[in-house]
Amino acid sequence: MGRRIGNGVGHGAAGGAAPAPVASPAGRPLCDPADRTSLLWAAILASSLGFIDSSVTAIAIPAIRSALDAGLTGAQWISNAYLVALSALVLAGGAMGDRFGVARIFRLGIVVFAAGSLACTLAQDTGSMIAARAFKGIGAALMVPGSMALIGRLYPREERGRALGLWAAASTATTALGPVLGGMILTWGGPEAWRIVFAVNLPLGAGAWWILRTRVRHDPGRPGTPVDWGGAALATLGLGLGAAALTGAGALAWPLGGAALAVLAGFVAWEARSPHPMMRLGLFADPGFAAANLATLFLYFGLAAVMFYLPMVAIAAWRVTPLEVTAAFVPLSVMIGLLSAPAGRWADRVGAAPLIAGGSALVALAYATLAMTAGQADFWGRAVPAMVVSGLGMALVVAPLTAAVMAAAGDAEQGAASGINNAVSRVAGTMAVAAMGTLAGSVYGTAGPGFGLPGVAPEHVAATGRAFAAVAWTAAAAAAAAAAISLGRARRRG
Repeated sequence: MGRRIGNGVGHGAAGGAAPAPVASPAGRPLCDPADRTSLLWAAILASSLGFIDSSVTAIAIPAIRSALDAGLTGAQWISNAYLVALSALVLAGGAMGDRFGVARIFRLGIVVFAAGSLACTLAQDTGSMIAARAFKGIGAALMVPGSMALIGRLYPREERGRALGLWAAASTATTALGPVLGGMILTWGGPEAWRIVFAVNLPLGAGAWWILRTRVRHDPGRPGTPVDWGGAALATLGLGLGAAALTGAGALAWPLGGAALAVLAGFVAWEARSPHPMMRLGLFADPGFAAANLATLFLYFGLAAVMFYLPMVAIAAWRVTPLEVTAAFVPLSVMIGLLSAPAGRWADRVGAAPLIAGGSALVALAYATLAMTAGQADFWGRAVPAMVVSGLGMALVVAPLTAAVMAAAGDAEQGAASGINNAVSRVAGTMAVAAMGTLAGSVYGTAGPGFGLPGVAPEHVAATGRAFAAVAWTAAAAAAAAAAISLGRARRRG
């Protein structure tokens, strides 16, 4: 990751020999060898749209709240409707690609994602925006697993690593540039410019869809591969009820929470008995796999909490423009792009757990710094340096954490292990956005217009600082828990 790959990706070996076609499951090549590079870029373009969405939406939330007169609960659901659909369905999306054809499901995901983006662009109230975001999340759940699966089908094993390196590097670059582009549009485009942020997805998605439609020759799928529709339905219902319980539900919080736990228990029971589960529970019997995913849950809980609420606070109370607030996002992508490959090599030498523990500790330190300085309302002097430290910590964690998850799974279950870890990180984000908004609103109290709403009165700025400090302290505790889990794992292995 972060390694620049030359223009030779997808072409023959030295001497001009033509590359061998990669067979589809039915034995015929997925595409002409000359079309591999075009399809690789389609995969990069489409998957990047899914990666960028959450960060750009976090920057746009203050403008969306003003335009649609959305309260804090509405803002939480604008984010969580997307995350619930994505986290619940991403594993089923991968199974659908196997069943009906990777490229075919990838194209369907692009269409659904683009239609959801158009609906977001045209939304006139909070309810329609939430529905559009949920629909968009379904599209992302079909796209995200399809991108890497498509690359796996396009390239022979000896060329696949280079192609995935280009995919990772390009995805990192677009993830870093996406919030910057969104910040420029929001800063210079006027009060309705947030609609343009969603509309940008339409031509980009159309370009990726056209490449996939015209360059894929044969995409038969595996007709005998079942899809765990029951597991997908239970996961969606359980996560939705859980998010509702955590999102300002008042007197309904406990009944909704109990219903969520009951449905999720039903999901676990279903997966334990299903002949073709979307989440094979036996993987969690491995202590390394269980520890890596538990660390993922805590670490990405903290990350999502800070990355969603920091832009809201900076724009609403600290007089920071949407373009300036992207400085909180760029260090994360840049550090991961630069340091993931070295961190992977260091993990090979000393083991993944020490690097995960050390990186998580740095993240915890950064969030604690945010909490201690939130009352100063100093974005450039306090928040941005803390986010640089956070980016460094995450860069030390990402590659070793992926390696730990993959090492704990057998060769035949690499895709399932990766999908589970991806789903865990999305669930963590859903929980963080839901729970931390309720916490922030409670700490903010009645000192002004409301947490996350624009205002310059000293009491509003002070209350916003206290509320965000509570969020940052919780995020720091979550990151520290990830460090402790990884440190304990390192000691047991030692």
